[in-house]
Amino acid sequence: MNLENTKAQMRKGVLELCILNMLQERDAYANEIIEELKKAELIVVEGTLYPLLTRLKNGGLLAYRWEESTSGPPRKYYNLTELGKSALKELRLTWESLQEAVNHSMNETNENKTS
Repeated sequence: MNLENTKAQMRKGVLELCILNMLQERDAYANEIIEELKKAELIVVEGTLYPLLTRLKNGGLLAYRWEESTSGPPRKYYNLTELGKSALKELRLTWESLQEAVNHSMNETNENKTS
């Protein structure tokens, strides 16, 4: 078993939720999103983000606008659409349910080991 691959897949599985959640708080451009994800140790390869943002945009969950930058070329700021806000609500519920189920499963396993 490749443990690093498994850990990477687990992180990728929650990226969409984290990105949508981040964009609910404020609009952001790709580098800001990458920095936040790096701080949370959810992303290490920048090339992972761009296809995901494109997929979310094509799915109608994100929109973007161009904004001039004082420190370089214009920046593409992403924001949630109404569909994105609805999707975020659903994903949060799914995450909470999944988290509860996994925690329950792990607690049951630990209790059985100590019995």
